[in-house]
Amino acid sequence: MSIKQYLGQSADQVDQLMKQYLKSASCDAQLEQAMHYALFNGGKRIRPMLVYAAAQACGLSKIKVGFAAAALEMIHSYSLVHDDLPAMDDDDLRRGKPTCHIAFNEATAILVGDALQALAFDVLSQPQLDISGSAQLQMINALARAAGGMGMCGGQALDIAATGQSLDLLGLEQVHQHKTGDLIRASVRVGALAAQASQQQLDALDQYASCIGLSFQIQDDILDVEGDTEVIGKPQGADQALNKSTYPALMGLDAAKSKALDLHNQALEALSGFADEAEPLRQLSEYIIARDR
Repeated sequence: MSIKQYLGQSADQVDQLMKQYLKSASCDAQLEQAMHYALFNGGKRIRPMLVYAAAQACGLSKIKVGFAAAALEMIHSYSLVHDDLPAMDDDDLRRGKPTCHIAFNEATAILVGDALQALAFDVLSQPQLDISGSAQLQMINALARAAGGMGMCGGQALDIAATGQSLDLLGLEQVHQHKTGDLIRASVRVGALAAQASQQQLDALDQYASCIGLSFQIQDDILDVEGDTEVIGKPQGADQALNKSTYPALMGLDAAKSKALDLHNQALEALSGFADEAEPLRQLSEYIIARDR
């Protein structure tokens, strides 16, 4: 199965689950509609795919971790809704569609993010027949840490503080490690924890996830320079317009591409102790640095 097929299959599986979870997600019709809009807006579902693939690499059937895959996508989607708000990045487009606060209103968009975050932990904490309670507790803890002030939210705060300022490469990496990378690492860790992975496996997968988390952001920065607005789904050059520090700006475009390739090779090395079951993870690393959106 190609990585695009694997991504498509993972997206279909997690989408079906999220539609079920949304049926009783809100007592307000407009809020539920807006939550649906935020979740089903053309995302690639990379984080759910990582949950599935990490569990598979450690010997657990993908079908057993669908609830965790859904929780990861809910957290990711909530973060995008809030990231697009006027007080944050102030974006009107997300994946070629009006952002949530444009399609509805700002107050509703804020509530969408709040509700999706709560729903994610509701889903992740529901008892599962094939996952032990202790494993679930570790999964909840991993996601909470990755999403909070020491993770994604902290990275967003660092990013806002750096707007209009010149960061060096170390500072830029710190921003992206938390803003983007920590949730990617959590996706891999949650899947592996569900499979009761060994500490050696967890360490190797965390190294893999750290590499692809950074290469993902570097490729985003590259696409901001080279991408087509209609393909990437947001205005090309948006980061430059906001005077944000990016890898191409600090290193040059060619050096940024070279760094992304180096990270890909490091990610593959981290997976050297895994069998063929980890092939989707290997293919995803290559997909990340070759994608055009």
